[in-house]
Amino acid sequence: MEEELNIAIDQTGEGLRLDVFLSRHMPLTRSAAAKSIDQGRVLVDGKVRKPSFKLQEGMHVHARIIAVDEGQGLEGLDIPLHILYEDPDIIVINKPAGLVVHPGAGENRGTLVNALIHRYPEIANVGATDRPGIVHRLDKLTSGVMVAARSGEACGKLSAAFKEHRHSRIYLAICYGRPGEPAGKIETFMRRNPRDRKKMSSKVPEGRRAVTNWQVLKGWGQLSLLELSLETGRTHQIRVHLSDMGHPVVGDPEYGGRNRANTIKDPVLKSRIKSLGRQMLHAHKLGIIHPVTGEWMEFVAEPPEDFQKLVSLLDERCGDNNL
Repeated sequence: MEEELNIAIDQTGEGLRLDVFLSRHMPLTRSAAAKSIDQGRVLVDGKVRKPSFKLQEGMHVHARIIAVDEGQGLEGLDIPLHILYEDPDIIVINKPAGLVVHPGAGENRGTLVNALIHRYPEIANVGATDRPGIVHRLDKLTSGVMVAARSGEACGKLSAAFKEHRHSRIYLAICYGRPGEPAGKIETFMRRNPRDRKKMSSKVPEGRRAVTNWQVLKGWGQLSLLELSLETGRTHQIRVHLSDMGHPVVGDPEYGGRNRANTIKDPVLKSRIKSLGRQMLHAHKLGIIHPVTGEWMEFVAEPPEDFQKLVSLLDERCGDNNL
């Protein structure tokens, strides 16, 4: 089935890549959008552009694409979910560590999306066909609060609010070492690591702005408990920023938090940390503007058992040194 799009770019589309913009306004994944653009099915002000072309306010996009339902293969699976809140427009979930948010390379079943489709079948038709209902993500090995959309209106408004950083996101992390100050702000550029495209880097001269505010809640000599507030939401932002500060998240398999366990002197503590199997990062609080009612809402998820047990062990072995 052929679908057509005629739309003028407003402020919400300013600076977006053409393939990203197309995937948000038509039933296409980003890769399918890029393919349609390469096939010449998409014009910007009457001209063929590349998928990476950055849109400006006032430009006009005309697209005629063959819509293929890439979400047909997604099935609902009866995966337990910890629901913090639900209404006809949104669902707020306490995501466990180990649960992938949406299908991707090597992860086509057993994701949060599969669980949501099973519980709320209408979500299969909300948003992008390969990640219906998803408006933001947490890493597979990160636990905590997430919101998903049940309606098209909610999906569009939530996505825009996340892009414009109008939500509040607070995380807890156990990291190595102790920062020299009780609180601070990390502000950098961030982009893909040129040596490893699966990772991100903030040690770059240009890229997307990334800002993390942090505060030390507890210190145990070789480790600290931090509260982190995000002003932006880049991929792996907290993990990269703390690693580049010299304080990687405990258990982080990609950004220096795994091998650092060898520096722990206490054998009991070292053994516990080596057995964690994931980074000690938890999305603790999420504040959002409800996409339909306009009400400000906040949701809190306490850290999971592995996180709390490590804090208790640190208090026991190293003393509770609240700052």
